[in-house]
Amino acid sequence: MSDYKGAALMIGALPKAKALVGDRGYDADWFRAALADRQITPCIPSKTNRKTLIPA
Repeated sequence: MSDYKGAALMIGALPKAKALVGDRGYDADWFRAALADRQITPCIPSKTNRKTLIPA
């Protein structure tokens, strides 16, 4: 199971932070959007199969 599926269960419990560091397992558009909603900058490298790479 991908890491970000487990992250969906804990997204509401994240403490206030300016950034979140994660590995490629957390590279999902919905997860990045959820972090942006909380004004948290994702520092997550793009998966190798992502069509448009997002800088970490």
